[in-house]
Amino acid sequence: MRTPANEPTRRGAGLAGRLLVAQTLVLLTGGLTAWLIAANVGPSLFHEHLARANVGSTPAQIAHTEMAYQSANAISLSLALLVALVAALGISVYQTRRIGRSVTTIANAASNVAGGHYDIRVPGPGLGPEFDALASAFNQMADRLGSVERTRRRLLADLGHEMRTPVATLEAYLEALEDGVATLDPGTAELLRSQTRRLARLSEDIGTVSQTEEGQIRLDMRTVHLESVIIAAADSASEAFQTKGVRLVTDISPGLPELSLDSERIGQALGNLLDNGLRHTPAGGTVTISATASPGTGGTEVSVADSGDGIPAEHLPHVFERFYRVDTARDRAHGGSGIGLAIARALVEAHGGQLTVTSPGTGSGSTFQILLPHR
Repeated sequence: MRTPANEPTRRGAGLAGRLLVAQTLVLLTGGLTAWLIAANVGPSLFHEHLARANVGSTPAQIAHTEMAYQSANAISLSLALLVALVAALGISVYQTRRIGRSVTTIANAASNVAGGHYDIRVPGPGLGPEFDALASAFNQMADRLGSVERTRRRLLADLGHEMRTPVATLEAYLEALEDGVATLDPGTAELLRSQTRRLARLSEDIGTVSQTEEGQIRLDMRTVHLESVIIAAADSASEAFQTKGVRLVTDISPGLPELSLDSERIGQALGNLLDNGLRHTPAGGTVTISATASPGTGGTEVSVADSGDGIPAEHLPHVFERFYRVDTARDRAHGGSGIGLAIARALVEAHGGQLTVTSPGTGSGSTFQILLPHR
């Protein structure tokens, strides 16, 4: 008969009880063994020593002496074994209770984590490196699960928030088409297509940023020339820059060292930064992508600087947060998914690098700087 899922399984004696029983059996076995050996070996050795020392003039005296030895030996051995057994049992009870409490604490914490309480932490029991390692691993697991759960909740909230506008737009235009209020002219078709592209881009970006933030993205690390990666990213974005009338400048210092990195992923991060610079730079402005070796930091610095909107100081700490917008109305009009910078930072950090941003303020442009370590 199967036990219902919501009914706890019946268990026998706990771990502490089983440990205590096992240790008691070991102590009893050891005491009995000591008693049997002393009872069988001791008298014969004593008799042999009596004979060598010529102690006792008559057999009756020898027998009395041996009986006195056996009696004294039995009493002293019994008392010694009894005291040793009591002391050992006391220590065993204390130790097994400590182990039992520690195991119970971890078991209860595991049940809480299974119930969705990821803030549970287990203190180190102080029972040795193995138990401390177990507690530490459990705490790391709970912290990891908590992080995943927080990411999941943010992801659902972000998706619901970001999908609302394109879905509402699509629904409104489809209803207008059905009612005959609107016609499927080229302008309407382009608007509907842009909203579906926005949803597709949002879906792809959400998957990418979730993988990178949870450390699940795979990197194809190879030794490459960073200059080729930068030029490829600039070439991919050049058409969009020309269309908008924004100048794209590359400034790469000669002699950049080879780096171990995933060229596709770093190219994706650079592409996101270039796209961000393009969206926030008006026609006639300039976006510059540059690279130089930085011996002082032990890495290579790549920066994407624009002459566009700029970022107020109070917004700088938040620009890499998913769906964070400095100017909500303008960003939505620009068509960004709101997570391009989060993806760029996650990809750079997956390579052991850093992505930072500086800006003098509104209207003064901004500079995003990547530091890639030399390996």
